[in-house]
Amino acid sequence: MRVSRVMGAAVAAGLLLSSAAACGGDDDGGGDGATPAGGGALKGTTIEVAAKWTGAEETNFRKVLQAFEKKTGAKVNYASTGENTDAYLGPRIEAGNPPDVAILPQPGLMQQYAQKGSLKPLADDVVTEVGNNFAPYWKELGSSGGKTYGVMVKAAYKSILWYRPDAFDEAGVQPPAAWADLVKASGTLQDAGSTPFTLAAGPQDSWTLTDWFENVYLSQAGPENYDKLAKHEIKWTDPTVGKALETLAQIWGKPDYLNGGVAAATKTKFDESVTQVFGQQKAAMVYGGDFAAANIATTKAKVGTDAKVFAFPKAGDTAPAILGGDVAVALKDGKGAQELMKFLASPEAGKVWAGLGGYLTPNKNVPPDAYSDPIAKQLIGQLQQSGDAARYDMSDLAPAAFGATPGKGEWEALRQFVIKPTDVKGAQAKLEAEAAKAYK
Repeated sequence: MRVSRVMGAAVAAGLLLSSAAACGGDDDGGGDGATPAGGGALKGTTIEVAAKWTGAEETNFRKVLQAFEKKTGAKVNYASTGENTDAYLGPRIEAGNPPDVAILPQPGLMQQYAQKGSLKPLADDVVTEVGNNFAPYWKELGSSGGKTYGVMVKAAYKSILWYRPDAFDEAGVQPPAAWADLVKASGTLQDAGSTPFTLAAGPQDSWTLTDWFENVYLSQAGPENYDKLAKHEIKWTDPTVGKALETLAQIWGKPDYLNGGVAAATKTKFDESVTQVFGQQKAAMVYGGDFAAANIATTKAKVGTDAKVFAFPKAGDTAPAILGGDVAVALKDGKGAQELMKFLASPEAGKVWAGLGGYLTPNKNVPPDAYSDPIAKQLIGQLQQSGDAARYDMSDLAPAAFGATPGKGEWEALRQFVIKPTDVKGAQAKLEAEAAKAYK
């Protein structure tokens, strides 16, 4: 998983309109300064929670923990894992001294820990809370071996494209809802003198290509095939994959649609792709998900005015809704850990968090009006309208050797396809060969 792009530096929707306070948390990583209420079922209980969040994300999460403290009387200490969560948790697990609860940046890591016996299954009442508030897909995502271990507590929304309204206005185009309209709008922008896209396809940043693919594939092939491909139950040589690649080639295969052409695109970093659009006005659109707001904030462009978003256009019957995010798990037995997990699965916790900014959740019982800014409401509305069709980032569900390694696996196979977009069969063969090795 590319942690930095999913939830690390990006403060999601809160950064979109700069509504989240950007103050940092306590340096010592212990507690949040709150004094628990005098009573409560967990008075005298201390719970340690570990997550990678720092800065505004940490500050807001501490406020959620403070609400739990006030409700239960427990004291919660927060520890930052740093960007490499496994490097922090692994030694503590091996030493028999893990935190009570940890927030993991990808379901794959949860599966790894579950298979090693490092996690505690959720108590029955916690599983009920998850079932009441999340679609079955999200419960399944937090499960392993028939047991439920995780709660998807925070999400990144990846089914959007960012654009410059001034470029669209000058060309006389509107944000497209369908893929064919996106291709047509790109041609109109090009004719008007505006390059349609910057594309981050550099060796270290070609994860963006996996997100493009996932949006097109989910839309065309549907959720069932998406799940099968994510588990390698169907091969990458399947016709559905070829169709998605052919669709992507309608944009990737036109060098004039890409800033600097293919040669530049295959060297471009993600941060550069965003600033080239909003800082240098070299193109009209860029893919980035909600987390691109952090990069836009480094330019003079203002999100909501100079930088806007539209839903990733439908390439088939399904409106794509691709998510990344963070899953909470319990690593110790005890009522404290389970009660915190139950709270994190509740609408109560989600509403507190949503009101602080920098937050999206697949919890269906956190209403759009709980969110603190208009773009967050727009994005969560899109997510909720997708219903059971929403899916987690496929490459982040895959073994890291295939879906999360720069210069290898899916990243490099798709990057090579950008270089040679006419070779659909060759790209499929390469993808399947890499997947077959990784899924053994």
